[in-house]
Amino acid sequence: MSTAPQPSAIPQPPTQPEAIRAALAQVAPHLIADFDRDRAAGTARARAEVSAVPLRTFTQAWAVEVAIARHPEVAARLRALEARAGEVTDLGEARDIAAEISRIRNTAAAEAGIRTAGGAAR
Repeated sequence: MSTAPQPSAIPQPPTQPEAIRAALAQVAPHLIADFDRDRAAGTARARAEVSAVPLRTFTQAWAVEVAIARHPEVAARLRALEARAGEVTDLGEARDIAAEISRIRNTAAAEAGIRTAGGAAR
């Protein structure tokens, strides 16, 4: 199955918490509570560490989630792969699943303008 995203009616938001939250409200409202929880934890950690890194990490991770959610067919495929990964016993199949999950996440990261170890941002 191809994991190439199709055009989405919702544009990828800038990598800013409020823009990401607004996009989530449109494409994946069921994730808002998780976003808010992670944001609070990231803010607390940033204050404790006196560092912007936790907030940057939080924002980039959620930008990737939005990039995935903007493409329902890709999001559904990712959920199916993640569910199968929890059940698989064959090492070869596990590797194939992990590789496809990685491709989906790297494509989403590139769409969100996030650099990853698996590929550069577009």
